Amino acid sequence: MKREDHQEAQRIVAMRAVRKACELCQSVRDTLVSAEALAKKDKSPVTVADFGAQAIIIDELTRAYPEVLVVGEEDASALCNPTNAAIKDRVVEQVRRVDSSLDEPRILQAIDRGAHDGGSRGRFWTLDPIDGTKGFLRGEQYAIALALIEEGQVTLGVLGCPNLPWVEGGRGPTTGEGQACGRGCLFVASRDRGAFLYPLQGGGGTQVRVTEVTDPARASFCESVESGHSSHGDAARIAALLGVTAPPFRIDSQCKYAAVARGDASIYLRLPTSEDYREKIWDHAAGWMVVKEAGGEVSDVRGRPLDFAAGRTLSRNQGVVATNGRLHDQVIAVVRETLRI
Repeated sequence: MKREDHQEAQRIVAMRAVRKACELCQSVRDTLVSAEALAKKDKSPVTVADFGAQAIIIDELTRAYPEVLVVGEEDASALCNPTNAAIKDRVVEQVRRVDSSLDEPRILQAIDRGAHDGGSRGRFWTLDPIDGTKGFLRGEQYAIALALIEEGQVTLGVLGCPNLPWVEGGRGPTTGEGQACGRGCLFVASRDRGAFLYPLQGGGGTQVRVTEVTDPARASFCESVESGHSSHGDAARIAALLGVTAPPFRIDSQCKYAAVARGDASIYLRLPTSEDYREKIWDHAAGWMVVKEAGGEVSDVRGRPLDFAAGRTLSRNQGVVATNGRLHDQVIAVVRETLRI
């Protein structure tokens, strides 16, 4: 098989897998999340969706590539504990709603195939089955993120964003451009082939591009809803130094990468909240690919490229800054000044 044909086959498999996982997550959200559960801060629906989405995606990858290696967020050990039998039963039930051919042993086996350590050699996938736990529970933004890494380099990224509004023309809801036509977006980017936005339910894609803003005063930026994920105070100081006047666009999950890629925002800041914390590769690989192929730039807070070859974490990086590229050097300079690094 030619390399181009192989890349296209990988792309098709990944898109199908993420779409199926999005279907499962929406089913869990619709059937298991109640007002009572939210009041009790019950995370069990997230647990069901996390395990179920990981099972669906890894099984789909395994059908196409029997020797597949995956760096996943979950493993099945907790589900095998008798005290979690009810959760396990719900996972199996939700997975079988999407794919009735899967039985319990196969589901658990698929989940456990996410234990690869990553690194700089060979080919493996990295998966975040539910990125944006609180957004998922609130019925707001969350993402299913799948990326392919080959010899330490990301070559394919797929982001399923079930609650992100689809807008014709590839522009997002905050820009005022295009016409809204429902929710559910699938962002797909392959190395040197551009970034594309598809309706989650199927249909043709539209190429997306970052903004052309060169004046920071005209830029908007997005950041995590939760201050525990990124320092809001430092972000506010950075925005002030840059002359940014627009209020921050706060959304959960790797949907922030999608927002930069399609022009909802020009800057995404994920600033360190502690000196020793390091990001997980599954939290950034797919979004990194989408922004890069949309014409943007992504680095850590010192301006260093993100290193996906160091294992399961970005151990050689700290924080993340994504921009439309045109603003990157200016933003990094102000970030370094603010953080004193």
